[in-house]
Amino acid sequence: MNDLTFTIGHEELVIRQRWEVVSIINDILVAVWFIIGSILFFHESTTVAGTWLFLLGSIELLIRPLIRLARRVHLTRIGRGQSASDSDEDY
Repeated sequence: MNDLTFTIGHEELVIRQRWEVVSIINDILVAVWFIIGSILFFHESTTVAGTWLFLLGSIELLIRPLIRLARRVHLTRIGRGQSASDSDEDY
């Protein structure tokens, strides 16, 4: 399997599905863009930068279903197809 293991102090995080990792990173980026964009809207001089970050966050929201589609295509190519447990996943 393509496990990713991160050790943080005495804790260990093992991530087994790379598509899940890509989706998680994308979701984190969406949140970061919208949070920074929101902060920039507090000052009139930074609203243009805030608007660009909102646009970037919106594009990242579009990337999410593209990641899911790429995952489905990948699973089909390797012959696994969709199992019952795959249909409940939101990545």
